[in-house]
Amino acid sequence: MMVKVYGCSLFGLCGLQVTVEVNVSRGAKFYMVGLPDNAIKESHQRISAALKNIGMKIPIKEIIINLAPADVKKEGSAYDLTIAIALLSATEQIPINEIISDYLIMGELSLDGFLRPVKGVLSMAILAKRNGFKGIVVPDENANEASLVEGIEVLPINHIKDLINHIKGIKRINAIVSSMKKYSPKDLLDFKDVKGQKSVKRALEIAAAGGHNILLIGPPGSGKSMLAKRISSILPDLTNQEILETTQIYSISNLLNTNYIGHPPFRSPHHTISDVGMVGGGKVPKPGEISLAHNGVLFLDEVPEFKKNVLEVLRQPLEDKEITISRALNSVKFPANLMLVGAMNPSPSGDFYHPDNSNNKLKSIKKYLSKLSGPFMDRIDLHIEVNPVPVNEFSNEAFEESSKEIRKRVVKARSFQYSRSGIKNSDLNEKDMLKHCELSNESKKMLELASKKMNISARSYRRIQKIARTIADLDNSESIMQKHIAEAIQYRTLDRMSQFLN
Repeated sequence: MMVKVYGCSLFGLCGLQVTVEVNVSRGAKFYMVGLPDNAIKESHQRISAALKNIGMKIPIKEIIINLAPADVKKEGSAYDLTIAIALLSATEQIPINEIISDYLIMGELSLDGFLRPVKGVLSMAILAKRNGFKGIVVPDENANEASLVEGIEVLPINHIKDLINHIKGIKRINAIVSSMKKYSPKDLLDFKDVKGQKSVKRALEIAAAGGHNILLIGPPGSGKSMLAKRISSILPDLTNQEILETTQIYSISNLLNTNYIGHPPFRSPHHTISDVGMVGGGKVPKPGEISLAHNGVLFLDEVPEFKKNVLEVLRQPLEDKEITISRALNSVKFPANLMLVGAMNPSPSGDFYHPDNSNNKLKSIKKYLSKLSGPFMDRIDLHIEVNPVPVNEFSNEAFEESSKEIRKRVVKARSFQYSRSGIKNSDLNEKDMLKHCELSNESKKMLELASKKMNISARSYRRIQKIARTIADLDNSESIMQKHIAEAIQYRTLDRMSQFLN
């Protein structure tokens, strides 16, 4: 007898339908074909033990299990439940009904028959809906994640016996209703805890409003990391589509600790990270830190300490908002629409502005700053100088604005951008800029003069325009004025530092 049961393989962020075909005939052999990895081949032992522990068994027959399509590599233990149900159906131990034909079935079996959670369930649920399945059967711990996809039934399974009883009609399992509750993180840091630094807070507000990349430059102890770690608290909530995208990435990376990612993620990798760890990769490509920061913030502390090749591989995804990972067997794309926040000292010792400007010191500073290539720096919109806060300000009871108040302005500015162009200002292309970032003659002259004086590249010229557009949005202005251009130009600290060194 031959039976088909449906599962799912992960290919990047996408799911690929896998048909588990089981044929049972006379004989005493067991074959598993269709490019299974070792984890799938070992499922025979897990399934055999689980069935024995619930009073069932794999009969002594010639059993052929094919995972179609046969030319795609299958990996992981998530096919245990799929194969077990197909075996029981093919050996007529359970009836063939709509669960077999109309549902995707995925889950890892323990030896006693209980189900363990698997990764990538959200991608599987999206595939189930796209391919017209009625629903999906998943381990109980993955059910809420799968329920984010509307329009399909989600059957949560705690033990294989529960699914068998459901198929036999002995005890029905109640499907989970799709829902996405508003997510409100409670542990975000607040800007009201930061004393002073009004100019830096203003720059971070501009960066958050337009989704611009930003670099904080200042001596040790000036508060760069403290400020950067609070930027996610002023970012707008993710839309439902962004929640699904971000949750998919964490799900396939096996990093999903909650039902879904409802707030812009904040990632802060150590400077010893490899280029594969940053952009993703591996024999079967997996997302890296830039994809885990999708729709959120990637914070690089002490940027010059990162390996140069790690910084250079960031150039393309920062520009294209996605990363393509090519291997001999396949090529996958992962999203990387993130906001880069960097922090660095202005010199190896952190004292760039110290009166001692000997030749040896200038050489060491030039060598330190040369770790950041021109093309990489061209992709940073704002360079902000962070000066230490005087000690007497720590005891000052002056009012500090909370993240909640700053966030209101950021959300309002973002709403202007989406209503005008449908995207953030940082995502504007050349055609969009001609339409939405038009400058007056006076503003053009000011920007051209600054470009010549500071030796600004064409890409940086465009980035200043985008920053000015964001400043105008925060100012509730439909047009970009001279004051907006002037403020945008001052957020180019490294350009001024280069003048000092040359």
